Amino acid sequence: MYYKFSGFTQKLTGAAPTTAYSPQGLKPGAPVESPTMIFATPTKVVSESGTMVEYLGTNKVPDMQRFFQKSDGTPIHLKGGYADKLLYRTTMALTVGGVLYCVMALYIAAHPKKN
Repeated sequence: MYYKFSGFTQKLTGAAPTTAYSPQGLKPGAPVESPTMIFATPTKVVSESGTMVEYLGTNKVPDMQRFFQKSDGTPIHLKGGYADKLLYRTTMALTVGGVLYCVMALYIAAHPKKN
């Protein structure tokens, strides 16, 4: 016997083999239409209808790769300029301050005040 889930009674009910093998709520395996392109390498693509589709921006990835892969002795996390240097130094200062605060807290915890 074949069963299917009844949405009305919220229980399993008897069903014909064709209904049991294609449950409700599932779609056929083949997509109806092709998905839209999110990221594309070319700046212009010919759609299926034959018209040209133009993207809003240009592909900046090759330019950024050339910029960041240049061997000029600067670390990769500082190649962005002043903002990267400011973020790096702030992070390092907060890290050193946090380590010092933890050491101080451990010292205070290890040597309690005697009453």
